[in-house]
Amino acid sequence: MPVVAVINRKGGSGKSTLATHLAAWCARNERKVMLGDVDRQQSALSWLRRRAVQPLAQGAEIAGWALDGRSVLRPPAGVNHVVLDTPGGLGGPDLARLVMQADAILMPLCDSVFDRESAAECHAELMTLPRVASGRCKVGLVGMRLDARTKAEQTLQAWATAHGLRWVAGVRATQGYVRCIEQGLTIFDLPAARNEADLAQWQPVTDWLQAAWADAARAELESRVNAKPTAVGVSGRFADGSQPSKPAAPRPAPPPLEAPPVRATLQGAPPRGLAGRLGWLLNAFRSN
Repeated sequence: MPVVAVINRKGGSGKSTLATHLAAWCARNERKVMLGDVDRQQSALSWLRRRAVQPLAQGAEIAGWALDGRSVLRPPAGVNHVVLDTPGGLGGPDLARLVMQADAILMPLCDSVFDRESAAECHAELMTLPRVASGRCKVGLVGMRLDARTKAEQTLQAWATAHGLRWVAGVRATQGYVRCIEQGLTIFDLPAARNEADLAQWQPVTDWLQAAWADAARAELESRVNAKPTAVGVSGRFADGSQPSKPAAPRPAPPPLEAPPVRATLQGAPPRGLAGRLGWLLNAFRSN
């Protein structure tokens, strides 16, 4: 199940705009996608409620999923792709738990010194996490609300390159995004002939995401293949010459127990913190 998390510690960086557009792109490409909202403001869920009554969004449904401090909701059935909208200030154990379930991370970035400093600190913490440091979870930057009349995109791209960050693309600031979000829509839901320039800016983002998901799938397959035990030859020895250990005597089977309901199995003892709960639920969802 491919998972992309939209992460930036700084508020107002365009996380919800990026997350909703990624979810809509998945839905428009016949993927059963879930938009997970970990932010306490629940901006993504508010957008989904507006989307539910939009005729232009018909045929591109997006499942919603939210967590708060009082309840834990099961992931919807049939989902095969996940987009996570995360809160500002995410770090420490919550960030580590969430990254353990992500295959790709996209970091929205506006053109200001405050955004650049925040992004650099967040990226530095991400690089300390094994999944990111090993390359199993890719991290990319997307410029948001960039003024096309200035050199904002070139400035951010040069800054990213100088700091060893992967620049993906820049998205210009237009009133079209404001109107879309207010109506529960995205650029992907509008007629393509009216948005050719904007859709072209999203192409590098979706191309990068598909490549990151493909790399994660190959890495997962390789890890499963490598985890399989070496086959025993005709001589009764492994390929390295060692002999397999004798199996232990079978123990008597315990009496059958009534299987607990799925919801009880999922609830157990989730970790504290919204992002921690989300990572815990994703792990349970993957294992089912």
